[in-house]
Amino acid sequence: MRTVGVEEELLLVDPETGEPRAMSAAVLARAARDDADQDVFEKELHEQMLEFATHPQSSMESLHAEIVRCREEAAGHAGKIGCTVAALATSPLPVSPAIGINRRYQWMEEQYGIATREQLVLGCHVHVSVESDEEGVGVVDRLRPWLSVLAALSANSPFWQGKETGYSSYRSRVWQRWPSAGPTELFGSAEQYHRRVADMVATGVILDEAMVYFDARLSERYPTVEIRVSDVCLHAETAGLIATLARALVDTAAREWKDGRKPLDAGVSLLRLAAWQAARSGLTGELLHPETMRRMPAEAVVRALLDHVGEALEANGDLERAREGCARLLREGNGAQVQRDLLERTGSLRDVVTECVRHTQA
Repeated sequence: MRTVGVEEELLLVDPETGEPRAMSAAVLARAARDDADQDVFEKELHEQMLEFATHPQSSMESLHAEIVRCREEAAGHAGKIGCTVAALATSPLPVSPAIGINRRYQWMEEQYGIATREQLVLGCHVHVSVESDEEGVGVVDRLRPWLSVLAALSANSPFWQGKETGYSSYRSRVWQRWPSAGPTELFGSAEQYHRRVADMVATGVILDEAMVYFDARLSERYPTVEIRVSDVCLHAETAGLIATLARALVDTAAREWKDGRKPLDAGVSLLRLAAWQAARSGLTGELLHPETMRRMPAEAVVRALLDHVGEALEANGDLERAREGCARLLREGNGAQVQRDLLERTGSLRDVVTECVRHTQA
């Protein structure tokens, strides 16, 4: 059974006002003081962000438990210095992002200007183990049309700088400002993949391989395919669902690759439209069906995803978990819908943030 790991980026906020706090360095120092052996938490581009990475897990119950534990520990470390964490993919309240003091981040600010300064967006990245780069590229080629459905399920960023955006995942629209971000063409082989990455780095537009921000890519650090389309999820349970579906997608794609089945040849232009539609409507409207690239109700497209990966889910013992998780999101709403419902009920974006702090650890 393939192992799965999750990286989550959390927003540091004031527990009373909900305003973002640029305190990641202090939180990391506190975490190191409290547990000198910890290897979970990392700095990110902006000082208002804190990242953690789980260990690889083959059991989805164990992965969910570790996500919950990491969120609790992050809140604990932050609480000792006067802030807390919220699993929000953008800040609902106005914020002036503070770029970390780091040579890499300073290079990015000089290279990309305002696009770097505005990149206070928070995602969830899922790593799924693969046996080789060849299998990994076979998987990347076959995942492409289905990733927009994961984006719709995870959408958790309807507000930006104190305003309603009209998008369920505005994070994904901001993320697309990076020159290397987004869907990819078909590669066909590991050799072609690595040649394309080397050519991208050689342009000098990006600094190194780590800045190849494909929607799905071979990790430069681990023997995994890294799926990077999801907003950080408001609830740990949703993050676990995204990881469950991601593993099933990798299993399904790997089987198709081994069987010699050709990937769906959706062009990058259509994949961008599918990603835009998912960001715009989330689960409340229509999505583009991955096999036809035509509009269908979100519920039907989610059902198509479950059908596509059903055999892999069943083999992993995850079928009921995935079905129940998708049904819950369709019934109760994803993070974007929860945030909008909170604003309608309270009339205050500050209250939205402080309520989401509670949801983060629920």
